[in-house]
Amino acid sequence: MDFYGRKSLFSFITEERNAPQELNDQELQFSPPRPIKNAPIQFNGRVNAPIQTSASMAAYQEMNDQELQFSPPRPSTTHSSKLTLLPPSSPESPWTLSPHHTPSPSLLYHCIASLHRHEGNIYSIAVSKGIVFTGSESNRIRAWKQPDCMERGYLKAGSGEIRAILAYGNILFSAHKDLKIRIWNFAVSDNFRAKKVLTLPKRSSFLMFPRPNTQQHKDCVSCMAYYHAEGLLYTGSYDKTVKVWRVSDKKCVDSFVAHEDSVNALLVNQDDGCVFTCSVDGSVKIWRRVYRENSHTLTMTLKFQQSPVNALALSSYFNNCFLYSGSSDGTINFWEKEKFSGRFNHGGFLQGHRFAVLCLVAIEKLLFSGSEDTTIRVWRREEGSYFHECLAVLDGHRGPVRCLAACLEMEKVVMGFLVYSASLDQTFKVWRVKVLPEEKRYLDYREVSDSRSKVMEYEMSPVLSPSWVKKKLKGDYFQ
Repeated sequence: MDFYGRKSLFSFITEERNAPQELNDQELQFSPPRPIKNAPIQFNGRVNAPIQTSASMAAYQEMNDQELQFSPPRPSTTHSSKLTLLPPSSPESPWTLSPHHTPSPSLLYHCIASLHRHEGNIYSIAVSKGIVFTGSESNRIRAWKQPDCMERGYLKAGSGEIRAILAYGNILFSAHKDLKIRIWNFAVSDNFRAKKVLTLPKRSSFLMFPRPNTQQHKDCVSCMAYYHAEGLLYTGSYDKTVKVWRVSDKKCVDSFVAHEDSVNALLVNQDDGCVFTCSVDGSVKIWRRVYRENSHTLTMTLKFQQSPVNALALSSYFNNCFLYSGSSDGTINFWEKEKFSGRFNHGGFLQGHRFAVLCLVAIEKLLFSGSEDTTIRVWRREEGSYFHECLAVLDGHRGPVRCLAACLEMEKVVMGFLVYSASLDQTFKVWRVKVLPEEKRYLDYREVSDSRSKVMEYEMSPVLSPSWVKKKLKGDYFQ
């Protein structure tokens, strides 16, 4: 089937905006997942920019009908499956065992909440102090209570859509369509309260004759990161620059051209202050602040493919530090930091997603990846090696997974995670993921190597979700 066409995602959004508005007051309501009407997307690197779609409407409708036939919405209870790859589960249990037969411990997951939006797509998610924040195409930032996502309130700014949000403690940072960054203080008690305390860059004192602000970004602010120790806010933009803001005195202390094309993501290592950026130009760069100065210098460029890089994640677990990058070709590259030299050495790549990787979240030893192929994959790195295994594939969405957030949830000896995902099908989902305690295995070297080769062989196959396993068994997954 030919899945490629020319109509852009934003043309569909424009058509929806021109349609009559409904449910003005009720902007959000709970509903089951719905199939998306938009075509799957082949991202050109700019995750929020005008994007090339990948199907004609007729071809995509055919694909969508097939997908609905093989992957219906999951009910609240797990039914027995005819697939031999899926382990049996209790009819009364809402949990689903991972379909991957690997030497990993069992992993359980299920969707505990699903919301459908009537005010456009969600661009970003942030979690802090038991509150989940979502920024979307509207001018409101919604606040939800963990873990069931009951609405606590919202923050409103009359400056258009919110492209990026970031939370730390009781502070929330938001980037808006007017190319400005707003800083909010919020309090969590019986009633949710929030107040805007700062706008960057600050307004000119000459209100009658405002001057052009040279500190402001010239294009959309696509990403943010906050260095806690120094109180520095980093912002990346489609204008190819990164700006550094000192929050205490509202000043832009540094601005530099980071890439040859749009900056898609950035993050800060809280241990040493290193800044990581990625771009449409296909590179990942590492920056350091000059000693006793505010300026930054490039220390290393990581580039292994021509495909645009959309997302970054940093995993610091005990003495190990790994950097992950998600690309438009569907691969996840990773690098390990040397303990003495501080250099990042390329360790390999993870292959499993069929289309572009749009978002990454690393927590503990796990990595969550969201993709244009509508799925979320859960990866785990084996201690003391470069080997990664895919523990589960979450396939509840019907559109590209645009953003992810995750937090730790411990219950006795079982390690649990709450995962929040938003898709371009205009749904927001909450997943509860549990990893059972790992059992020590005593195998000889040949058994270990054989099991690893089988796992890698399975993970290299283009399996999007358990529903695609059923298609593969029937032999019609290319039709």
